[in-house]
Amino acid sequence: MWFGLRDPVGRRVYLVTGACLMALKYALDGLLVYATTRQIWSPAAYLSPVFELRSSTVPDAPTWMFVAMALMTLPFMWIGVSMSVRRAATAGLSPWAGLVFLVPVLNYLGMLVLAALPDRGDAWHPEPTTPYRAPGPQKRVPLQIEGTLRSALLGVVAAVGVGLAMAGLSVYTLGLYGLSLFFVTPFVMGAVSAFLLNRPAEQTRGKTVAVACVSVLIAGGALMLFALEGLVCLLMAAPIALTVALIGAVIGRAIAIQTRTPDRDVAACMLALPGLVGAEAAVVEPPLHEVVSVVEVDAAPAKVWANVVDFGELDPPAEWFFHTGIAYPVRARLEGRGVGAVRYCEFSTGPFVEPITVWDEPQRLAFDVAKQPHAMREWSPFKYVHAPHLDGSLRSKRGEFRLIELPGGRTRLEGHTWYELEMYPNVYWKIWSDAAIHAIHERVLRHVKRRSEGG
Repeated sequence: MWFGLRDPVGRRVYLVTGACLMALKYALDGLLVYATTRQIWSPAAYLSPVFELRSSTVPDAPTWMFVAMALMTLPFMWIGVSMSVRRAATAGLSPWAGLVFLVPVLNYLGMLVLAALPDRGDAWHPEPTTPYRAPGPQKRVPLQIEGTLRSALLGVVAAVGVGLAMAGLSVYTLGLYGLSLFFVTPFVMGAVSAFLLNRPAEQTRGKTVAVACVSVLIAGGALMLFALEGLVCLLMAAPIALTVALIGAVIGRAIAIQTRTPDRDVAACMLALPGLVGAEAAVVEPPLHEVVSVVEVDAAPAKVWANVVDFGELDPPAEWFFHTGIAYPVRARLEGRGVGAVRYCEFSTGPFVEPITVWDEPQRLAFDVAKQPHAMREWSPFKYVHAPHLDGSLRSKRGEFRLIELPGGRTRLEGHTWYELEMYPNVYWKIWSDAAIHAIHERVLRHVKRRSEGG
């Protein structure tokens, strides 16, 4: 009933299961939040459709807590989607209507409607079993092979069309890297490709999964071919896109072989995506993140301060990840002294322009970011990659160095960066951005440490 795709779902079972699982999920999330932060996870935060509003209620929570929370969500998501699809069919609706479970805000209303509608016949029937075939050579059926190939190609073309259209609308029209792009779109791509493949005749799960994966890979390859994305960012997005597409493929296959859904319902599902991304663009507000890195220096704060203000030329990077195109600091120079001076931090992709806002020698140097270069240089066969996220999705807002005197003439040197990240799911992309900023911090802090201890 929970994890399968065979049994119809009555409204009483749907309502009771939904209420119990929601309470269980809230309890598990609440226990995790309390064990990590000693704060109470309020029901309002749990029910909020915007993840950033949830995370803002526990601002000191570590990133791994949200990752663990997301992983715990996967089985609940599967149960919710599979039961909602079967419940819609059992109530006489198109099973595609059950995908409302994935739409923020509307999902609660949709689940209440599905729980209220009466059952209407045997609209969802058990998945047919594969007939027994005797061992040995089988007779070839060329028309069936041709039909399967045609269905696979139709599924791939439709899914790739959905992916590219959503990329064009979300990224290049609205400038939004949101949940509708990274989560809902690959799910629909997998579901549509699987439905069109299995609609004429049932295919194996292996073929269905292969068609869904090929669709996602072709869409990603097309973005790189037309210089719209680079290889590194596509590889970072792949774990989300492929995982969600596989879930969608299993659901789409079940709808195709267990119902008599009109093809127009597939079109309606695809046409609903633009409205979803438009609504998301109207409410998304990027949160502010802070990254802190620390080193201890065997030198007094006054000596360390001189190298913080002017740390000169850095050695070429030895770290492998900087060779993937991630921007790294090369040198820094300061024009003027005190508040109002301007710091120019040269990166491999261009300069940061940083007006000084706090000059508390030798304890604290703080600055705003007035201008910044691209966050990375993409791997691509083309010289220029027209990816909007390179210019504005990760925005550094301010930073500072703090020097804390330690016993024995030593110094604790801290590097702080505050930034906004307008890519969702934020908790996933924050892992990558935090790691990159930590690496940048450590490159600078280790350089200052060597200069301060050596001369």
